[in-house]
Amino acid sequence: MSVTNTPTSSATSSELPRTLGLIDALSIAIGVTIGGGIFLVPNLVAQQLNSPAMIIGVWVFAGVVSFFGALACAELGCAIPATGGQYVYLREAYGRMVGFLCGWSMFTVARTAQVAWLAVTLAMYVSYFVPLSPIESKLLGSGAILLFAAINYRGATAGAMVQRIFTLAKVAGLLVIVASAFLWAGKAPAAPSSSLFHTSLSSFGVALIACVLAYDGWVQITFVAGEIRNPQRNILLALALGSAACIAIYVLANLAYLHVLSIEEVAASPRVAASVALQTLGSRGAGLVSLIILTSIIGTLNGCFLTSPRVYFAQARDGLFFRKFGEVQPRFQTPGFAIVAQCVCALVLLVSGGYETLVDYAMFALWLSYAFMVAGVIILRHTQPDLPRPYRMWGYPVTPILFLAITAWFLGNMLWTRPVPSLIAMGLIATGVPIYFVWARRSRNASAGHQPAFFPEREAERAE
Repeated sequence: MSVTNTPTSSATSSELPRTLGLIDALSIAIGVTIGGGIFLVPNLVAQQLNSPAMIIGVWVFAGVVSFFGALACAELGCAIPATGGQYVYLREAYGRMVGFLCGWSMFTVARTAQVAWLAVTLAMYVSYFVPLSPIESKLLGSGAILLFAAINYRGATAGAMVQRIFTLAKVAGLLVIVASAFLWAGKAPAAPSSSLFHTSLSSFGVALIACVLAYDGWVQITFVAGEIRNPQRNILLALALGSAACIAIYVLANLAYLHVLSIEEVAASPRVAASVALQTLGSRGAGLVSLIILTSIIGTLNGCFLTSPRVYFAQARDGLFFRKFGEVQPRFQTPGFAIVAQCVCALVLLVSGGYETLVDYAMFALWLSYAFMVAGVIILRHTQPDLPRPYRMWGYPVTPILFLAITAWFLGNMLWTRPVPSLIAMGLIATGVPIYFVWARRSRNASAGHQPAFFPEREAERAE
């Protein structure tokens, strides 16, 4: 195949070891996906849909759409189990510039802003237990960023262990709330009036967008594809089982909410899970929900340092980013400099408040890259038909086309309803075009050491 790289020095010639097993991969798939969405989005959905069947239906539909995206990742990840995941797939399908723009937008817009936003949210929920001043909140958020950067700097195994612990904690906490709701002996909520069962396509669409965003995160397992043992098996299983688990957890949570609260009460409550826990567990419920949200945020924050720096690492190994980003930390065998760089940028955004602006643009940039990635499955089937594919996307070509149709509608709706942030996101991505040509010229000048970055034979040996 055509995957290529330009190593810049002997210091960067080593590979990241395959140390992550199936449980690690599964904890990434679930732990990064389940963040704050399931605690906040039900309120937005109930404001648009006033039929229990429609509410559950939109969560299932959004989960299925995300599952199709995960199946596309599974085909690409099993065929090209290389570090950098999505960046590598776009590079193979469309060429180096599109791959570069993917990594560029992640570093400058999406993932670093996500880290800063998660750190701020973490401090906000800690303040439920310990009151914090604005300065103390920023110090706590900065400390969290430094802590998880340090953990993942010291090894993928250490980061994966933290991911396991907090994924298990957040899932267990959610199941406690679900169980308490179904065991609750209080009065059932009143059924909505039949006159409320009229739902427009536009309101369903708004609810669908909110649900799709709550499922976001499945792609990040591909960033560490080059460090997963037996990738042809474990990537597929982690994506499939992780997506199914998230759908099941989200549907159970919404059924639990509707078992205790009426649709009108869900729509009026900005903290639905806390309202349910208050009813079923008493005064301890709000504290429990805050603790569960805190563990969810910690798991997602740790996952960002475990996964995203691998994209910048792979980009640098292609000669399309600063050389230092492509170095493997010799003692801990991690992309150490890439982790440090993401940490520093996130701290700058946190202290300056710049993350508030970038988070507004990040979602458009991320879902545009998802569309290109899933379309890449179709393109690579035609341009590289002989590429070994241990797994082929189920339902092809219907499933990728359906995903692309929903994503196109999603992006079009964002352009229509939020044109300014959407256009600015496109503009920020476009700023990478002239920068790409600078890096491409440097890469060509250093092409004397040109050699493939992804050898199927070498990868097979490393996977054993």
